[in-house]
Amino acid sequence: MARISNKLLASAAFGALAMATFAVPAAQATEGYFQHGISARSKAMGGAGIADTRDAFGAALNPAGAVDSGNMLQLNLSAFSPTRHFKGTGPGGFVPAGDFKSQSNLFPVPGFAYSRQLSDQLGFSLTAVGNGGMNTNWAPDLANPACGSGPFPAPSGVFCGGRTGVNLNQLLVSANFGYKIGEMLSVGVAPILAINQFRARGLAAFGGVSVDPANLTDNGSEFSTGLGARFGFQFNASDAFRIAGTYQSEINMSRFDKYRGLFADGGDFNIPENYTIGVAFDPTPNFTVAIDYKRINYQSVGSIGNSSRIPNLFGNFGAAGFGWQNIDVIKFGAEWRQNDQWTWRAGFAKNDNPIKTTDVTLNILAPGVMKTHLTTGFEYNPSQKHSFEFAFMYAPTAKVSGIEVTPFGPNPNRTIELRMRQWEATIGWKMKFGQ
Repeated sequence: MARISNKLLASAAFGALAMATFAVPAAQATEGYFQHGISARSKAMGGAGIADTRDAFGAALNPAGAVDSGNMLQLNLSAFSPTRHFKGTGPGGFVPAGDFKSQSNLFPVPGFAYSRQLSDQLGFSLTAVGNGGMNTNWAPDLANPACGSGPFPAPSGVFCGGRTGVNLNQLLVSANFGYKIGEMLSVGVAPILAINQFRARGLAAFGGVSVDPANLTDNGSEFSTGLGARFGFQFNASDAFRIAGTYQSEINMSRFDKYRGLFADGGDFNIPENYTIGVAFDPTPNFTVAIDYKRINYQSVGSIGNSSRIPNLFGNFGAAGFGWQNIDVIKFGAEWRQNDQWTWRAGFAKNDNPIKTTDVTLNILAPGVMKTHLTTGFEYNPSQKHSFEFAFMYAPTAKVSGIEVTPFGPNPNRTIELRMRQWEATIGWKMKFGQ
């Protein structure tokens, strides 16, 4: 049994490393650019559940839950579809007039989790999950009359640069340790390896307002890495009521050298700190209600939170960013364990829109305006050892609008509207050991 366990652990570690190495595109844009959930179960419950983790993926929400995860292997795969639009109206604009839809609207999002009960008081899990990301891909042939009125790099495109957009992916690989103190309290810690992947295209028109035009755009994909940590606790106030909290530090990433002329502070793009508090209540032994409150501090990272209208060259220290605000997120989830075979889930999440009306122009690249997520799903257990999970998310259209801000200054005659809607379908497989 020990030999088999070691092989399983090695396979789990290899799976997480493979995901970290290849970083399948996530293209998320839900809570800003964070995912609304990290597994089939949490996605079906609106992302709620730090006080009710139950499985190997749960420790990626709250490492304290690793002590109760048992021995299991889990795999998830989501099909995520964000539909992104921008609309320009009014005379004399820098960006095209009309309503335009971003290309590339379907993305795979994988997930991996392995957990092991080391003792009655200590549990471990290894997880690799997409933290989130952002993708836009505006067609190169968008007719733009402004491109003929100056020395622009291309005769068409959003910013007179031909094909335009960004692709950001973030993967978090964490080793989660949970420790039980008595019968009522569990605590946890999770060292995190973070991997960023980024690419930008079509921004050469901003070269005159960049500290390093050669490292502003169209330099291909680049990776950065960093280390951080997540801490958590769960307090069992009674058999039917639990309180939990987590804190994830800001993750200090290595700089994007190929894009140090775009991102503030010389190519810096850290992952913002965030924290969550939550409760879970069991009205009956087979029914659970979970409520979480989450705070994401986007403004702590200059390249994300600095206003896009700061009068400073892109890439400089303290220079302009995307102008994203800190956001609050409320999540509600419910789970009914009907019998040994069937479990039913539903959820709802509401968050602030991080993009202000004053920053819409640059956020044509990153229109993370979503505010509402409606979710549902179920789990089917054909045997005690194996089960299959399904989740579906729909995010109705959200939008924000404001005046255009060009490389030459604000243009109050042109209004830009950003809008998006989303859906996501997830399938998961769970295998329990020792069953």
